[in-house]
Amino acid sequence: MTQLVVDISDMKVSRDPTATIVTYALGSCIAVILHDAKRQIGGMIHYMLPLSKGFEAKAAERPAMFADTGVPLLFEAMYRLGSSKADLTVKVAGGGSIHDNEGIFAIGKRNYTVLRKMFWKNNVIIAAEDVGGTRSRTVKLEVGTGRVVVVSHGEEAEL
Repeated sequence: MTQLVVDISDMKVSRDPTATIVTYALGSCIAVILHDAKRQIGGMIHYMLPLSKGFEAKAAERPAMFADTGVPLLFEAMYRLGSSKADLTVKVAGGGSIHDNEGIFAIGKRNYTVLRKMFWKNNVIIAAEDVGGTRSRTVKLEVGTGRVVVVSHGEEAEL
């Protein structure tokens, strides 16, 4: 069994049915999880910020840092492994407000809003999500089964 860790501003894809893709400490960041049950392919991105505008150099260096540059790359990586858009199940987690009790920055909310707009424009449906709130999340995807588990405050929930 292989474990692939997705760091902040990172993404991973795999066609290994024994692999688990995991990301830790999602606060205002968002994880987009893609799974193709037909081909047993999975992928995940952990992005920090909604838009790369004004951060073009950083986006070129680390495209997975931003929703607008990273999420399309995740879909493209899945397609390169043989998946098709019609066969993908999309799940989303994160987008919380961890250290922003007054909602001044609302990065988590902005991250989620930009993602929803991108998905709406591209006819992508979210099958399940665990977003918002004030808690940190760890997310695991079992590539072979497509099972997604969200762990928060010691509690596990399937997504």
